[in-house]
Amino acid sequence: MIRRLVRSVAPLFLLFAAPLAAGGFGETAQKVQERVLANGLRVIVLARHDAPVVSFFTLVGVGAVNETTGITGVAHVFEHMAFKGTQTVGALDYAAEKEWLEKTDRAFEALRAERLKGPRADPAKLSAFEKEFKSFEAQAASFVAPNEYSVILESQGAADLNAMTSADFTGYVVSLPANKLGLWFAMESERFREPVTREFYKEKEVILEERRLRVESAPIGRLIEEMLAAAFKAHPYGQPTIGHKSDIENLTRTQAEAFYREHYTPEKITVAVVGDVSTGEVFDLAERHFGPLPAGPRNASPYITAEPPQGGEKRISYESPHQPIVGVSFHAPAAGHPDEAAYDALADILGGGRTSRLYKELVKKEKLAVEVGAFHGMPGNRFPNLFMVYGVNAVGKENEAVLNGILREIERLKKDGVTEEELAGVKRRTRAGLIRSMRSNEGLAQSLALAQLIHGDWRELFRTLDKIEQVTPADIQRVAREALVSQNRIVATIVKPEPQK
Repeated sequence: MIRRLVRSVAPLFLLFAAPLAAGGFGETAQKVQERVLANGLRVIVLARHDAPVVSFFTLVGVGAVNETTGITGVAHVFEHMAFKGTQTVGALDYAAEKEWLEKTDRAFEALRAERLKGPRADPAKLSAFEKEFKSFEAQAASFVAPNEYSVILESQGAADLNAMTSADFTGYVVSLPANKLGLWFAMESERFREPVTREFYKEKEVILEERRLRVESAPIGRLIEEMLAAAFKAHPYGQPTIGHKSDIENLTRTQAEAFYREHYTPEKITVAVVGDVSTGEVFDLAERHFGPLPAGPRNASPYITAEPPQGGEKRISYESPHQPIVGVSFHAPAAGHPDEAAYDALADILGGGRTSRLYKELVKKEKLAVEVGAFHGMPGNRFPNLFMVYGVNAVGKENEAVLNGILREIERLKKDGVTEEELAGVKRRTRAGLIRSMRSNEGLAQSLALAQLIHGDWRELFRTLDKIEQVTPADIQRVAREALVSQNRIVATIVKPEPQK
């Protein structure tokens, strides 16, 4: 997932992590209430009165998986735009700004059309279009109060003002003093009701720099991008969440706004509120502020091409002067599959930290790698995805040695299975992780909303332990034998370039 930290203040909120009730997860689940508005927007509320603070998580079921060729990265671009304000917030004179924004759009589209001619482009026209575009962009900016959306919230005690985009969703999070409940509803609903995609072309430059730092100059980022492209030739999980460079460069404000209108509809939005609130007041405010959002077409989930069976191992590599890395992925089922918990347990036993098999063998014993890991659910969970294992080579160790070490441990697990002791450790760590996630208002708000999106029911969050408790060593061995096979495997490696002769 891509996470953009807008600004974080008042770390005092971290001191108010509320402990779980003595009754455990069931008692917490019983306190959660929800309401679905007439337009389809869902509100989930958990009142916790441990401290006078409240966390909000707005989850939109829209991500890179909803993009099409030519506009990859647009979901992430709009995540940035959501902080640019509205017709009133961030606007000094919106009527004048709107006029210059439209002129800027036309100028950019003319510049874009000439650029797309490639070698046939006229340099004189390019220069003239660029000059006009920059002039209009500066005129539009003169009517903007920069960062006013964030400034208003921060001036009222906001902490952890964040946003994130993934293949599956876009999320917006913030924590505020409990007496600012009405402020949040007014601010959040307004940026969905009348967003203004101001500073659009300037912000694209910020995103291009993000791409350069996180993908083009980051070995693991580039490795994952190449692996996903090889693994998914049909399903949009093969497209990078941050977008292709040329798509970001050529994306227009008109295209971004069209994507927003199509996908940012109330039935795709879940608002989770956790903290010192009155549930009835939350529902009343939600009706008042989010209720007027026009409903989108019901049951209009777009058809998304299914990935066909792979039918044979794929291998890719690319040259980089950075430390070699080996990634091994296998196609795996979507969230909700009966074996979901078994896959999670398999990932933990294989590569979940210093107690894992790969760490003990490849890092400590054989010293083939300096870092190893395994996880299930890349790049998302809503659709069939990847189970990934990776190793960062130790100095002087070849890719084949690391790869063989990884495959050897996988085959050993398939042959001999796992022990009851290993599985008991997984169950302890799962419980501890769930407890940690529920201690903070922010963590619980995010977990509730994500469970609603991924599983279609926030209650699935509280069934996690039941599911992992039912997993047996035989389940893990069976899943490994079924999925971790060569016909289902993608191997990606970073190799150092050959010396120039």
